[in-house]
Amino acid sequence: MKAQLLSALEAAVQQLVIQLGSDERIEVPTVKLEVPKNPEHGDYSSNISMLLAKPLRKAPRDIAANLLELLGTPSFLESTDIAGPGFINFTLTQSAITHVLQTISDTGDNYGRVSALTGQRVLIEFVSANPTGPLHVGHGRGAAYGDAIASLLRAAGAEVDTEYYVNDAGRQMDILTLSVWIRYLQIHKHDVGLPANAYQGGYIIEIAESLRATHGDMFISAVIPKIDAEASEEHLERALDQSISAARNALGEQYSSVARFVCDAVLDGIKKDLSAFGVEFKQWFSENSLVASGALNSAVERLEQSEHIYEQDGAKWFRSTSFGDEKDRVVIRDNGLSTYFASDIAYHAEKASRTYSRLINIWGADHHGYIQRVRAAMTALGIEEEQLEIILVQFAALFRDGEKVAMSTRSGEFVTLIELIEEVGADAARFFYLSRRADQHLDFDLDLAKSKSNENPVYYVQYAHARICSVFDQMKQLGQTFEQPGSEQTAENLQDIREKSLLAIIAQFPELIASAATMREPHLVTNYLRELAAEFHGYYNGTKFLVDDPSVRASRLSLIAAVQQVIRNGLALLSISAPTKM
Repeated sequence: MKAQLLSALEAAVQQLVIQLGSDERIEVPTVKLEVPKNPEHGDYSSNISMLLAKPLRKAPRDIAANLLELLGTPSFLESTDIAGPGFINFTLTQSAITHVLQTISDTGDNYGRVSALTGQRVLIEFVSANPTGPLHVGHGRGAAYGDAIASLLRAAGAEVDTEYYVNDAGRQMDILTLSVWIRYLQIHKHDVGLPANAYQGGYIIEIAESLRATHGDMFISAVIPKIDAEASEEHLERALDQSISAARNALGEQYSSVARFVCDAVLDGIKKDLSAFGVEFKQWFSENSLVASGALNSAVERLEQSEHIYEQDGAKWFRSTSFGDEKDRVVIRDNGLSTYFASDIAYHAEKASRTYSRLINIWGADHHGYIQRVRAAMTALGIEEEQLEIILVQFAALFRDGEKVAMSTRSGEFVTLIELIEEVGADAARFFYLSRRADQHLDFDLDLAKSKSNENPVYYVQYAHARICSVFDQMKQLGQTFEQPGSEQTAENLQDIREKSLLAIIAQFPELIASAATMREPHLVTNYLRELAAEFHGYYNGTKFLVDDPSVRASRLSLIAAVQQVIRNGLALLSISAPTKM
């Protein structure tokens, strides 16, 4: 109904501009309809009269009167009025409002899907955690957010692909390989210490045991290198690099086999954890493939040819300061090895070469300082800056019994995503992750997430869905049935203030999805579902649905069936289940 009203108002505006406009061209403002905060101001309101005042050189209230005259009296409008400096308020007829029940019944699982972003082809890269260990709760928030954004964009009409960028090259993978190999040697009773700044988690031992189970003693070198596991704090990193070099020399060609085994083991775990969380990627893109294909060298050469790279102290530097960055960045070190940044340049160049209208990167908030240099490189490569959209997701802090749970990834002291899922469930984890804007810190209350109370938001929403299911179960047990009544009949039967409120809320769902997708804000959906659930619970507690009057019964059942459908559709967009019993 909002679309019809908006279309009629836009036509009236165009007519008025023609009538009152001068010979010069008038730029017509965008016509918008908002839901007034005060229900007494009608169902919709527009400020278009005030926006037209200056170009038409006429008082806003006079313009409003002219627009209402041109609008006439559409059958779906009960009344209109001009308020304050020139707001136009519109009140729909009750039958127009209840028509949404028929729409929801007809469209079912597709209710809420819109065409706001039809024609856009989007690639979303998210999570992309280094495959150096299992995903932790911080990664979980990025996973929930990225997956929800992909779902919302699809619901808004966009074509969406999702991708995980696998950092399977570089120093962190060397540290991981060294850590597992040392544990592997220890399992074989070799006296080798693990450096304090290597990976310490229990999963390292598990991978080492798997390496032994699969390959026996194949990777025990004839000469076990000396590993400096007790370097002073100031020499830790240098000692670690020396240990990596020693491991490479000891294993020779077998080093790459160990590295591949270790990387695959971690990746397999990541994929299983994401699957348990309901997140599936269409593509997994390997950083190593950029080296193997020559894409990395090609990207660096392109920047050299355009004189965006210079040499200094044996290294190659990208002139990122020419594009607003705080300092220039190394792409090739003095030892000839490429940096992570060089790989990222090549990766973004490769992504930009595909046929996507929009590239969305979802990164952790700790990557904030990385944004400018990546944008600088894309500009230097001649790629439109607007093509890339970078969204930062703040970390999530866990609280148990009112105390913050301490975490450290290198030491292995962290709560993994799978541990969180096992403790509170995937549904609760997703809902809590998505309950706030991505750029806001999130305090995740584990005790609240597990509670079966009205204070637990996901339980509260799912319980509303289950309650409606129970009403229809009771209906069947009583041998009753109902058919979707007509709008006029329903309008007569649904006059209670809570019924009108529920009708208004479910009618807003498609517009909400368009806004959540366009603004990349899935928390709008969780907030909406909580509001809808609260309104329903209030209605449920004060209303009898299975009444003797078949007309009233059908109208009320039609209303709660629509609420049930909207809750189910909203939860589905967030990959959260809608239980029928709780």
